[in-house]
Amino acid sequence: MYLSKRQVLKSSAGLVALSAIGVKAGHAQGAVSEFRMIEAGGASGESIEKGYIVPFTEKTGTKVMRESPSGLGKLRAMVEAGDSSVPLLELSSPELYQAVALDLVEPIDWEAVAPDPIFPEAQHEFGFGYQYYSTVMAWGEDQKAPKTWKEFFDTEAFPGKRALPDYPAYILPMAALAAGGTPDDLYPLDLDQAFETLERVKDSVAVWWQAGAQPPQLLKDKEVQYAVAWSGRVAGAPGIGYSFDQGLLDLAYFVVPKGADPELKKAAMGLLHEMSVAKNQAVAAEVISYTGPSPQLEELLPQDRLGEFPTTSANKSVQMFNDAQWWFENADEVEQRWQEFKLTL
Repeated sequence: MYLSKRQVLKSSAGLVALSAIGVKAGHAQGAVSEFRMIEAGGASGESIEKGYIVPFTEKTGTKVMRESPSGLGKLRAMVEAGDSSVPLLELSSPELYQAVALDLVEPIDWEAVAPDPIFPEAQHEFGFGYQYYSTVMAWGEDQKAPKTWKEFFDTEAFPGKRALPDYPAYILPMAALAAGGTPDDLYPLDLDQAFETLERVKDSVAVWWQAGAQPPQLLKDKEVQYAVAWSGRVAGAPGIGYSFDQGLLDLAYFVVPKGADPELKKAAMGLLHEMSVAKNQAVAAEVISYTGPSPQLEELLPQDRLGEFPTTSANKSVQMFNDAQWWFENADEVEQRWQEFKLTL
């Protein structure tokens, strides 16, 4: 369910990221022995375990049970059922906006979190931005390397089959850039230009993927020569080239479901504090090549692998952010046009 634009704008006043909390109070340690959290699963979940849960439990004695998958639908079901047993749940940035508009989440208690320094966009009134990830162009190592999305979608100069995401939010921005847009004026997104690009190249698309594991496997098997992929899936993978140039940078957030038990929430704020600690983020980055929100993280990452991480100074500066608010406001039109386009495949 999507809200109307009016409803979204009414709620957006509460969505401004907090720029400077500056609180240095001791972080919370709830008087509970354990709590549950719902996250995306896979290697990302393992990175949460090693990077954040282990030091949190060592300090507090509080155990954390991970469950997956996450998502807005699960959050909504929990809140409507009155389930107060989960104080942390992971959402994408567009889902965060929807969750706030639907009154499904509580504000983060930033005073209790007492975070170490983190990037401003990660410190949202209703969400802790814990993990950066990127959507990037990738190719088989024996293929000519594109430098821009215009080149990536040039099937004559860069011949071969493509694998593209079956997610409009992760392919339409690239398709719009290929049609002549620039990262600085990408939003509001020109949907006509984006769909014109996809119409032009659709016969060269072998797979519209839905699982992040598909693009690297298709490239390794040489079933496709070029792919759009999650950076953590292709970074460092043998036989695959990739680039962060014009990549789409995004944040995954942890939110507090509406009605969460206050004692569980208090304990959970202590776990969020651990997610703000640079050395913990470095441990998490050893599991998967995504990065936490600390500006001091880069110096702690393996210096011989800096090219793999989305928020190093070199990589972050050449990427663009998705506009979660635009996607939420235009969700109905995008979905209708996306489904109409897929009927032509």
